[in-house]
Amino acid sequence: MSYLIANIPPIQCYIKKEYLYDFEKGHGEFEPCYWLTVKSIRGKALYFESYLTNYGAVYDKLPISAYVWKTDIDKDTQLPLDYLEIWDAFSYNISVIKKATLSGLTCKVYMKDKQYYGGTYLFTIDSCHSDPNELNVSLSETPNEHKSFNIIKLDNGQFAAQPNNRVLFHDQSLTPNGITKPDFKVSTKEFFCEDGNKWVADDTGDYFYDINKKE
Repeated sequence: MSYLIANIPPIQCYIKKEYLYDFEKGHGEFEPCYWLTVKSIRGKALYFESYLTNYGAVYDKLPISAYVWKTDIDKDTQLPLDYLEIWDAFSYNISVIKKATLSGLTCKVYMKDKQYYGGTYLFTIDSCHSDPNELNVSLSETPNEHKSFNIIKLDNGQFAAQPNNRVLFHDQSLTPNGITKPDFKVSTKEFFCEDGNKWVADDTGDYFYDINKKE
């Protein structure tokens, strides 16, 4: 678990150049780069840091909307930040993982306009409250509020950071043709294995102890 900043796969991509000049110039131009890290500040969009190969410079604190993986993009299909990432960061404590079974799978992302956008899974950013000595003021561990960020390489040239319940993945072997849109409910419950009201462990000191129901 990293605090504030975490390494991410070095994805080769481009920065929309207007983001490098605070939107004063550079519109319609692109600067090649590699992703370095992601920064998670509670209540703000995820911030990405990248290495600009033409300059040998590192530039950070850019949202996912600043990046494209190709330059021949159609401006009419470009999506704003609040479509690409619908939730701000939940916590300063984050982990980055590539879900092995999903690695490289094509997928469909359900956006705010109620349309599906095709893409490919890259990796996932998740969060929690990791320090018991600090007051937990986030919802990162609340079952019905917690969301992870699946980073998707969209077919339109952009990247997206979407929770599980906005993405449908397709595995050629495991997923049949004509998949069904899920009609599930959000999980609101917490689950525990230990129930001190029903069970008690022997205190005999035996290695192979018993667990018995309380009388």
